[in-house]
Amino acid sequence: MDKEHNKNETSDSIKDEKETIQKPEKLDKEKSEEQVEENNPEERILKLEDKLSRTFAEMENQRRRFEREKDDAYEYGGFTFAKEALSLIDNLERSKQILLNDDALKNTEALKKTIEHFNIINKDLIAIFSKNNIKPIESLNKKLDPNFHQAMIEIEDDQKEAGVIIQEIQKGFTMKDRLLRPALVGVSKKTNSEIKKGEENKEKLGNK
Repeated sequence: MDKEHNKNETSDSIKDEKETIQKPEKLDKEKSEEQVEENNPEERILKLEDKLSRTFAEMENQRRRFEREKDDAYEYGGFTFAKEALSLIDNLERSKQILLNDDALKNTEALKKTIEHFNIINKDLIAIFSKNNIKPIESLNKKLDPNFHQAMIEIEDDQKEAGVIIQEIQKGFTMKDRLLRPALVGVSKKTNSEIKKGEENKEKLGNK
């Protein structure tokens, strides 16, 4: 038993010695490979070139981003101010409508002169906005375009094609190629009788 125990101890110690010998050898091999790679000029140059190309690409992206932001600030810096300034036209139009609906002022010379002045002021405001690339959106008798118009009501009208703007509730504006605010409009729709006629005509054509 003692002999066997001693034999096992001896074999374990030999195994441990082998492992301790092999580990440093493996580590030395890995280190030597790393050193060879580090000492290889071609490898180092390739790594540096890759880093430089990535850095230059990032710098170029940042430069382009800065240019875009600068152009936007120059082109549309007054966007918020322009949007708020439109309230001047709105208030002017509201005041005009209030005066026109006042029974005490109807058909008076004072009302006519006041409305004339309102129209002149409105025209001047539109001209000032136009000089700054803020232009009204054409709406009346145009086909509804969701990019520029917002339909608020539908109005029955058999004389017009469905979806045509027949009322402008609030004027819309663009600033250069951007929508400042959409035009609020009323669009035409066919009456029920006209819709029934259309359906009947379709059925007749289908039966033929």
